[in-house]
Amino acid sequence: MPKSKHKPLGILALAGVSPYQEKAGEEYMEGPQLEHFKKILDAWRLQLREEVDRTVSHMQDEAANFPDPVDRAAQEEEFSLELRTRDRERKLIKKIEKTLQLIEDDDFGFCNSCGIEIGIRRLEARPTADLCIECKTLAEIKERQMAG
Repeated sequence: MPKSKHKPLGILALAGVSPYQEKAGEEYMEGPQLEHFKKILDAWRLQLREEVDRTVSHMQDEAANFPDPVDRAAQEEEFSLELRTRDRERKLIKKIEKTLQLIEDDDFGFCNSCGIEIGIRRLEARPTADLCIECKTLAEIKERQMAG
């Protein structure tokens, strides 16, 4: 069955990789693991950039000066939603690039708070994660308490 052009793919499928299989005696975040995550992050960044390009093309193609104020308002709302989505994606691209730099600096895969290994499965689910699951959970609890 052919895949829909707009159906979102999982990040591993997007990069054309399978879940990483560790080898006996393999060091955490050494060569093959770093290459695995670099491939995932590069594919994700490319996909997001393509979305940005599609939005620009779409907005240029669809831009019209509708005489009817309701039509004009609907178009402006559609463009506004698209721009907000692209802004979130632009921020994500920056986070991906920061994560790729961590790989280059050999500082990827460790918790920014406690320093332990974040873990391959967590990073495959969220490659830009910079906290281990315990520290992230604690941060979310603190955030909820501060919100009231």
